[in-house]
Amino acid sequence: MPGKPRRGSSSGHSPQGLRVFLTQLYEGDSRRAHRFRLGLLIFDCATLLFVVVTSFVPYSRALIWFDFGLGLVILADFLARLFISRHRLSHLARPTTWADIAAIVSFLLPLADEGAGFLRVLRTLRLLRTYHVLVRFRKRSPFFRRNEEAIIALANLAVFLFIMTGIVYETQHRQNPEIGNYVDALYFTVTALTTTGFGDITLGGTSGRLVAVVIMIFGVTLFLRLVQVLLRPRKIRFTCPSCGLQRHEADAVHCKACGELLNIPDEGRF
Repeated sequence: MPGKPRRGSSSGHSPQGLRVFLTQLYEGDSRRAHRFRLGLLIFDCATLLFVVVTSFVPYSRALIWFDFGLGLVILADFLARLFISRHRLSHLARPTTWADIAAIVSFLLPLADEGAGFLRVLRTLRLLRTYHVLVRFRKRSPFFRRNEEAIIALANLAVFLFIMTGIVYETQHRQNPEIGNYVDALYFTVTALTTTGFGDITLGGTSGRLVAVVIMIFGVTLFLRLVQVLLRPRKIRFTCPSCGLQRHEADAVHCKACGELLNIPDEGRF
């Protein structure tokens, strides 16, 4: 005689069922999962654009409510990632996790006009995690496979550029009349990073000079890394079955380290 169904027996409504569903979205290889992660990437980029655009407009009640809505979305994403994490303590120790927490606080608790704006700039660290998601598309994207190192180098440079632009803006716009908005801060960051140094915008004080030094040292390093990747001969990733060497010339027949015969798949011309 069939009994009554047990409460909570439906896997779709149980915590375990929810965890499986979210894991499939965040880590799965289905078409729905890829669309979902693409949506997250678009949302991250739109959030960064929102941070820049709102630096040009006065703070208002409507903007506060919009901030609150963005904060709720970011909070939901943060809790979902934490819920499906297999190692939650190590997940909480990541810099990108603390950047998310700072962004959530700044969006949900807008403090003193633009006082928490610097915390929102830390949201750009999400891009460091986002382009790792793109690695999962390597099987589906020949373009990404051919240009993976250049894409990662460009992402590193873009994240650094955006973070330093935010730091320049948040530390200077109240005391430096030459830094009135994000465009001014971006202009100075690019001129310092490329060591052009037109001199029409300068950062005063010890802290301002230290910021300029950080931009020049680390920015030039990342910029040269990107140039190096773009100019050096293109190699493809294929693990040698004998010695494990992973980078080879595109037309390599033998491994240059051990001489093992390679069988590199030919993707054809695109």
